[in-house]
Amino acid sequence: MCGLLAMLTDPSGGVSPALVDTVSGASHLMRHRGPDEPGTWSDGEVVLGFNRLSIIDIAHSHQPLRWGPPEAPDRYVLVFNGEIYNYLELREVLRSEFGAVFATDGDGEAIIAAYHHWGTEALTRLRGMFAFALWDTVAHELLCARDPFGIKPLYMATGPGGTAVGSEKKCLLDLAESIGFDASLDRRAVQHYTVLQYVPEPETLHTGIRRLESGSYARVRPGTPPEVTRYFTPRFDAKPFGNGEQARYDEITAVLEDSVAKHMRADVTVGAFLSGGIDSTAIAALAMRHNPRLITFTTGFEREGFSEVDVAVASAEAIGARHVTKVVNQAEFVAALPEIVWYLDEPVADPALVPLYFIAREARKHVKVVLSGEGADELFGGYTIYREPLSLKPFEYLPRPVRRSLGRASRPLPEGMRGKSLLHRGSLTLEERYYGNARSFSDAQLRAVLPDFQQEWTHTDVTAPVYASSSGWDPVARMQHIDLFTWLRGDILVKADKMTMANSLELRVPFLDPEVFAVASRLPADQKITRVTTKFALRKALEPIVPAHVLNRPKLGFPVPIRHWLRAGELLDWAHSMVGSSQAGDLVDLAGVRTMLDEHRSGASDHSRRLWTVLIFMLWHAIFVDGTISPQISEPHYPVQL
Repeated sequence: MCGLLAMLTDPSGGVSPALVDTVSGASHLMRHRGPDEPGTWSDGEVVLGFNRLSIIDIAHSHQPLRWGPPEAPDRYVLVFNGEIYNYLELREVLRSEFGAVFATDGDGEAIIAAYHHWGTEALTRLRGMFAFALWDTVAHELLCARDPFGIKPLYMATGPGGTAVGSEKKCLLDLAESIGFDASLDRRAVQHYTVLQYVPEPETLHTGIRRLESGSYARVRPGTPPEVTRYFTPRFDAKPFGNGEQARYDEITAVLEDSVAKHMRADVTVGAFLSGGIDSTAIAALAMRHNPRLITFTTGFEREGFSEVDVAVASAEAIGARHVTKVVNQAEFVAALPEIVWYLDEPVADPALVPLYFIAREARKHVKVVLSGEGADELFGGYTIYREPLSLKPFEYLPRPVRRSLGRASRPLPEGMRGKSLLHRGSLTLEERYYGNARSFSDAQLRAVLPDFQQEWTHTDVTAPVYASSSGWDPVARMQHIDLFTWLRGDILVKADKMTMANSLELRVPFLDPEVFAVASRLPADQKITRVTTKFALRKALEPIVPAHVLNRPKLGFPVPIRHWLRAGELLDWAHSMVGSSQAGDLVDLAGVRTMLDEHRSGASDHSRRLWTVLIFMLWHAIFVDGTISPQISEPHYPVQL
């Protein structure tokens, strides 16, 4: 787990010593991603920068990493963020089939050798999380790639000076003058963020910086823009599992056991996050089979009803793990916000990322790697909203004009009136009503806070192509498919990567494994969602593994009391301060936000989610646009090995 930066220059410019220094300085901005060892390499066309967090083959596998076949032993140079969990198996295949020779015991050489012998088809053989840039000194080509689900990030910017790619956007912003890209704000992306609570891929809030999408690679040659190709498209296709239902559950158990076993591969101590839910508990219980001294971690708040600590402690006791907790108060929460948003690079209006930051900081005192349960909901059908097609089933038997009439009839009904929401949702198609696990603003509410609101900038910019590729699937599978391309990679995985890397901690997600997905994607809808539960097949498979008290417990994650804190105390004071000092008035109607704050404080309305979305954007703007807030980021100081 590390931070990479690569700049391929325009042929007319080339690499100067000053440019090497500039790239090295930009790379230092993400030193938290890899405090163990910095590195820089350059030739006449490219500069590679790297910050290493040593996890596997600590004494070797230094990056930038050079490898090549016997006839050209230094042909390739790699900077790589992530882990390849099947690297041992890949190395053995490459030895036996091609006679590949390796100088290290790490996973980086497996990537290079696999690409040399299999080309981009090698990407489908990598079982892990990754973002990398691989420079071919013979072909004069930079290959950039991301893992199938987008666990690890990769930003890209192209201008007259060349193309740069990096693990963090702030590094590319630092290279804006050298590259010459458009660093203005993307107002459409601002609106998308406000609707979705995150910036959807491939957008960022800066016009000239884009993200390489999950499951994609890009070829970059000197003087030409990147050529992007998708190599992995997830598909949900229900298929039989063999003889009887138990065969299905046994296969789920087996693939999860295998995934956790491979995710435990490390030369440092591995721990696990434990939220109190079934997903993280299952991962921790399976990890205990490989490390009986496993340490688990959870966090909560100094407010009754907003803590998973008691359940997590009971779960840790049940599986025999040592447990560590971190309780966060309101003052700590507020004080950490500027630093957290700086680490994020892009605003993400999910309050749960704050406790994740604190528990990652606590975990880093004990371990260097943690396992977590992200991805189970998207793969196995864990969100309650996935049950919506069951409740709306009767509407499918009505003619389309009748459904539309019912929707029109619902409009004059008072807000909150029983049946109003059902009639409205029943009048819409799935494509119209569902675009992921977040919506906090209606169009009318958007107009109240965004002076530049554009009706044509809608969620369909993001979801239409995703829906087009799932035509004919059952509704639950289509909703899962949307979440894989929106909520998962826009919110869940961004906060997981950024908040753990902020603390130089590697987070691994065994559910988001290609082999696990291959099994989960074959489940029919009734094995995911029923009228009384979610993740039905997964719960059945985990009955022998997780403690009974969490088996059917509803999903909570790390609940955050912002609704209460935005009515009194330090967070409300901070909110008023943000609005009062914000220089984002051309993008946000500050008077409208003040009205929302007053209505929320008085209890007249619950604007907590909407307020949080706008406030986090204002904080981001103050840090990355007008520079009125400069978080104090300390140098990370950790031992090389834990």
